[in-house]
Amino acid sequence: MAAIKSYKDLIIWQKGIDLVIEIYKLTDQFPKSEIFNLTSQMRRASVSIPSNIAEGRKLSSKYEFIRFLKIAFGSGAELETQIEIAKKLNYLSLDQYQSSENILNEVMRMLNKIIRSV
Repeated sequence: MAAIKSYKDLIIWQKGIDLVIEIYKLTDQFPKSEIFNLTSQMRRASVSIPSNIAEGRKLSSKYEFIRFLKIAFGSGAELETQIEIAKKLNYLSLDQYQSSENILNEVMRMLNKIIRSV
């Protein structure tokens, strides 16, 4: 097993990037009237997840790493709510909703596990 040299080696960070890509693709299809509302909120929440993982990993203390992982987890909760809103507004098909929820749930489980293990 290779040693983790960078936050980029963390599978949780890689999955977070996958989630960002998924959210950007989904929100590209939202009505243009949402560009400064739900689209912006969802993109910022998704970007916050791998960004906070990276920032926390770069800091030297376990306490700081856990703090940033918890911030990422909070952003995931925000995104979960926003995905639900998008579904209820019929901006997402059932397949799109399930796909984004599946990726987000995987990231959230991984975050929860790493927070408990650090």
